[in-house]
Amino acid sequence: MSDWLVTQSPHARRRPRALSPFREHLRDTFWFAPTAAMVAVFLVWLAAQALDTALVDALREDGDYETLDDLLRFAQDAKAVVSAVGSAMMTFIGVVFSISLVAVQMASGQFTPRVVRLFVRSRITKATFAVFLATFVLTLLVLTAFDTADDARDVTTLPLVQSILTLCMVALSLLLFVLYVNSTLRMMRISHVIARIATESFRAIASMPPPASGPDTPELGSATAWVPHEGRAGVLRDVDIARLVRAARRHGVVLRLIPRIGDFVVPGTPLLAVHGGAAPPLGALRYTASVGVERTYHQDLGFGLRQLCDIALRALSPAINDPTTAVQALDRIVQFLAALTRQPLDVALHRDRSGTVRLVQPVPGWTELVDLGFTEVRGCALGSPQVSRRMLAGLDDLLLLAHADRREPLLRHRELLRQAVDESAPNPTDRAFALRPDRQGIG
Repeated sequence: MSDWLVTQSPHARRRPRALSPFREHLRDTFWFAPTAAMVAVFLVWLAAQALDTALVDALREDGDYETLDDLLRFAQDAKAVVSAVGSAMMTFIGVVFSISLVAVQMASGQFTPRVVRLFVRSRITKATFAVFLATFVLTLLVLTAFDTADDARDVTTLPLVQSILTLCMVALSLLLFVLYVNSTLRMMRISHVIARIATESFRAIASMPPPASGPDTPELGSATAWVPHEGRAGVLRDVDIARLVRAARRHGVVLRLIPRIGDFVVPGTPLLAVHGGAAPPLGALRYTASVGVERTYHQDLGFGLRQLCDIALRALSPAINDPTTAVQALDRIVQFLAALTRQPLDVALHRDRSGTVRLVQPVPGWTELVDLGFTEVRGCALGSPQVSRRMLAGLDDLLLLAHADRREPLLRHRELLRQAVDESAPNPTDRAFALRPDRQGIG
């Protein structure tokens, strides 16, 4: 019998939160954070201007013109500082933008285009752009608030609080600039990129519901209805499991998701199969499937593995020729598969509160994940003993961890690698060296 992935009772474990298309859109764009920061700094400037006006009015009512005269001289000095800050901010913004473009170009060319999303979704990058632009806008607003009067008796407002606020924003900008450069340099190093991909992949594993006690997979029989995909074409990024389970329970049916998370869906093609009754109304199923232009780690077990394989393949290409990077990617591929050696896969059964299966969701099987992790890399590993040695060591480690019924794909890849090395290396000494397992490749 196949291994099954089932959810626990809702009282034992909460289902993973559905992906918010709006939140994902904001995370994938650069306009929201700078725009929000500029709007926020405008509101703060209005409050600071009101405080400055209240301070000047209080001093005029008290007749303290000596203090007003001192503050006027301070404001004249502060105006030069604010003007210099405004000019410097535009230079800083240009530097940050240039660094980002270079980093994205290098990452796309040397690693894989799919890691560009790490740069696009970087919070420190967005925060740096937002604070820099907000500081620049603030300097322009503060410059408009300076009074041209030379006599303290004619002064109506002095941007004192505004000038202090500008200096605080400059200090924050400098701090963020240092953090931004450090973060960008880390993301341009392949080891940190691979570690970041692995971290996101393990979050997907952690969100998988563990097996629960309950009946085996129900006999669904033939589908009694079909629910087509409505909306734009794109990659299925996630489904709202909780809403689908509630809709199926309310109408007394079982829903079966046809495409897997990460599949490209076309409008009009079947999205859900209904078993045991009529299909729920479209209103109950609206917004239960999120479709986008690219895959995400959310509910997608294979996406991280796909990126690691892409990095290894790019590293083994003649243009890059960097087998050490491929070994680093294989380290994480083996780590990812090792975490799944005892996880039930193939399909997920989601139950309602009474324990009845209401949603059947396909997930990648063990053989598919092993093939994804090793097939393409194995084909490009010929002529690179460092990679073949690391792959053999990884396969041996997985053979020790996997159950007997999961060793077949591992043994198959091991044998195929051995045959390929035998054919590509006619020298027996070279063959023996390339087929000696080594977790570091070649030390």
